[in-house]
Amino acid sequence: MKVNDIRKLSDSEINTKVVELKKELFELRLIQATGSLDKPYRIHDLRKTIAKLLTIKKEREIRGGSNE
Repeated sequence: MKVNDIRKLSDSEINTKVVELKKELFELRLIQATGSLDKPYRIHDLRKTIAKLLTIKKEREIRGGSNE
């Protein structure tokens, strides 16, 4: 997910997206533990996307603005 796309989302949409991605990350880690993960780079991508979402959210908190 691109940063410009994330900036267009509202705060509630960002929160929902973070929760969804964390669930997916958890499931991928379970699959990886069994040794049957086909795309291990997906874990890295999810972690980076979650970090981007949380960074944008924090920027908005510091700025005092909200896009809800």
